[in-house]
Amino acid sequence: MKLTKTLLASTALTVAAAGVSAQEMSKDMTIVSWGGAYQNSQLKAYVEPYLEMHPDVSVAWDESSAEAVAKLRAMNEAGNITWDLVDVTAASAIRLCDEGLAMEIDFDDTLAEAPDGTGAEDDFGDLIVSDCFIPQIVYSTTFGYRSDMVPEGVEPPSDVCAVFDLETYPGKRALEKRPLNNMEWALYCDGVAKDEIYDVLETDEGQDRALAKLDTIKDQVVWWSAGADTPQLLADGEVFMGSTYNGRLFSVIEEQDQPVAMLWDMQVFDLDGWIVPEGLSDEALARVKDFLYFATDTQRLADQAKYISYGPARESSAPMVSQHAELGIDMAPHMPTDPANAGNTLLYNYEFWADYRDDIDAKFQSWLAQN
Repeated sequence: MKLTKTLLASTALTVAAAGVSAQEMSKDMTIVSWGGAYQNSQLKAYVEPYLEMHPDVSVAWDESSAEAVAKLRAMNEAGNITWDLVDVTAASAIRLCDEGLAMEIDFDDTLAEAPDGTGAEDDFGDLIVSDCFIPQIVYSTTFGYRSDMVPEGVEPPSDVCAVFDLETYPGKRALEKRPLNNMEWALYCDGVAKDEIYDVLETDEGQDRALAKLDTIKDQVVWWSAGADTPQLLADGEVFMGSTYNGRLFSVIEEQDQPVAMLWDMQVFDLDGWIVPEGLSDEALARVKDFLYFATDTQRLADQAKYISYGPARESSAPMVSQHAELGIDMAPHMPTDPANAGNTLLYNYEFWADYRDDIDAKFQSWLAQN
């Protein structure tokens, strides 16, 4: 059902032009997200503004995104879909789409154009990794390092391969205790071209090559499991550099004022966004589409960046990112999608890891256990 792309002076979307009356629309929505600062950024950036425009609508939050796949399977089996809109990672969206639990989206028909008239599909570009997934934010796993631990007379690291350069940059490294990202960085720093990494990694020889590269720093690695681990290790000066989520590094740098700097090179992009469950009533679907048109437009995704240092998924949103709503600092330099930070990036290959995760993880854990 196509919604009009005209925003009235009253700031209410023209629903009637699409053949949908207000009476046909459900007055309530249950939105599923992750809680915490991320959910708050959604609330402030587009849920509250939408509700101001539509005072007859109410939103209930469910913080079950981590369990979205299992719960939607159960709802589908019971024939009782109680969620209207669900925030998930791209990997979960792909699974839900493959299982027929999420609706396919006609991006240009359902979502707003960019301000210059570019269609939504082109504006989201390569970040559309599933026909059922509407990206909201880009976050990344990248490196931070102690700026006060850079040896005297040595330039601060600007290349991800500094992770493997113990001679120039001595000290402990913090890496996540899983193969994802580590294997890609290892192959890249062993000379594999970026666009060939996954072709090499699907072979036994490529996997062994990645582990051999990691062997060169293994005795200097502190392995982490929680996103908070690396920021704490950096704050305590226990590691020289370490990987974690860019939002965690933003916190330790800007909120805690620690002597930590970002190393954006070869940051690994990951995505979070919306899926619409299959099986919604026509009334519920009409409201959800109306909300999505508003909540995923260029301005709203730029507004979300006022509250959290994750990059908006639309290309047209990046130039509109402004200051943090509370800290009053310019947020653009802290976004993984900012052109200054995104010169050399890697987009996580969801299909590859869906196919190879179990085998490579077993090999990685076995390698970890070796002396």
